[in-house]
Amino acid sequence: MSDLDIDNKDDLKVGANIVGSSDHVEDVQFKNAEEFTELSGIEATAASKAAWLICIAVSLGGLLFGYDTGYISSVLVTIGTSLGHALDSSEQELVTSLTSGGALIGAVFAGLTADRYGRRMPIWIACIVFVIGTVLQTAAYHLPQFAVGRFVVGLGVGSAAMIVPLYIGELAPAKYRGRMIAFNNMSVTFGQLLASALGAGFAQVGGQAWRATVGIGAVPAIALAGLLFLCPESPRQLVAHGHSDEASKVLMRIYPTSTEEQRRAKIQSIEMSIQEATNTMVDDSIWRSLKRIFTTPATGRAVLTACVIMAISQLGGFNTLMYYSATLFSIVGFNNAAVVAITVSGTNFVFSFLNLVVVDRFGRRAILLITVLGMAICMLIASVSFHYIPIDKNLVVQSDNVGWPATVLLVTIICYVACFSTGVATIAWIGTELIPLEVRAVGTMLNTVTCWSTNIIIASTFLSMMKGITPSGAFGFYCGICTVGWIFIVFCFPEAKGMPLEAIREVFANGFGVKFSKQWQKENKEFAKLNTHQSFAH
Repeated sequence: MSDLDIDNKDDLKVGANIVGSSDHVEDVQFKNAEEFTELSGIEATAASKAAWLICIAVSLGGLLFGYDTGYISSVLVTIGTSLGHALDSSEQELVTSLTSGGALIGAVFAGLTADRYGRRMPIWIACIVFVIGTVLQTAAYHLPQFAVGRFVVGLGVGSAAMIVPLYIGELAPAKYRGRMIAFNNMSVTFGQLLASALGAGFAQVGGQAWRATVGIGAVPAIALAGLLFLCPESPRQLVAHGHSDEASKVLMRIYPTSTEEQRRAKIQSIEMSIQEATNTMVDDSIWRSLKRIFTTPATGRAVLTACVIMAISQLGGFNTLMYYSATLFSIVGFNNAAVVAITVSGTNFVFSFLNLVVVDRFGRRAILLITVLGMAICMLIASVSFHYIPIDKNLVVQSDNVGWPATVLLVTIICYVACFSTGVATIAWIGTELIPLEVRAVGTMLNTVTCWSTNIIIASTFLSMMKGITPSGAFGFYCGICTVGWIFIVFCFPEAKGMPLEAIREVFANGFGVKFSKQWQKENKEFAKLNTHQSFAH
């Protein structure tokens, strides 16, 4: 987590951290221990069960994201001629990638409206849009309507994926913030697992049962919309819109044992951080911020680093497995491909827990070095395995008994997903901590655009690549992406765990600063540890 230190007459240092991923929080630090105790005292009080219940409720937004990316895999192998004809590979790529395109637009829209209308309103809109898109798909009997439904669902997915982590980060008590945000990420993987399981079950029914797989996706959206009536607006948004009394009531709900003085002090610290952020960026338009990114070398390197890690997470091949796992396993000869595809979602879900345990203990860089290399090795083995599987140019296996290559491929994919979930899946979003405050909003927008645009590339080219350069060539290409990404991490990705923003600025001041960050971590080991544990959300 990054901090921006600003001295004022009381020698107070307030850091405003405005990001667009799962860390939409502000860190506050103080030189004076008495001041720290006064303004952060509320964090020492017991948090209520309501905080966890609110987190669980809004994390249904993550489940929406996961369910949508999970069910398309099984639907593609069971939809048959329900849309008037059997979908060819180009049409399958179209309906898959349209959701990513919608999500890109939805995320941008949500980011532009969240500060003006609060956090809950964009989530409500996302739920409504998601239900509309689900109905369009479920009732579709021709390709254009199904494609429109996929795009509309994407609008809802992108909005929810953008706002829900922000809402949780602003509402969560400091001691639970990381786990609460990670819970939303795990809801994504659980949604993918649930969709794969239901898809496999309805695949046994056959016929039009795929519509049930799609239609069930509206249930969590409706539930989330209803539960939002029980969830408060975030204190930061209430303070930003001049509703300090309502913010105090929300803080009372989250910290039931806090005193009025502690709640007033918390509101005061929020006001100061908002004022500082406003003073920093009020004179900068989006175009000025973009110009600053491309004309300031240190800032440009920071944004580039975050965006490259995000690109690796999308271009490295994982989404081909999430979108096309059932299709892929049917190609290599598994009779019940939808059931086998559950292993991908299940592995992704289980290993997302592991990331929660290790990311703050071992740091981002070490985890990326191990897991991205593991991803590259797995893709290499998958490429070699495909060489021994007889598949023609139409992606039809030419043998009834593929044998050991199919088994090796399945095991390799499981290992690949384990590496992905443990490392780059989450760290790609944490990477926004590298971006300086004055370009944080625009830098995060670029990071989000990188995510969904590269996602579109993968979703819309996978089957074409399998046909054009053979499956071995396609997975060899993903191996190359992972290898290039690993080299980038070795030479260009610094360890920023526990570092304040001033130190991160120094890291990128003269190159990418990998050696500088290592030296800083050694010299400031205790400070970095303290900074990690004492930062808290407004």
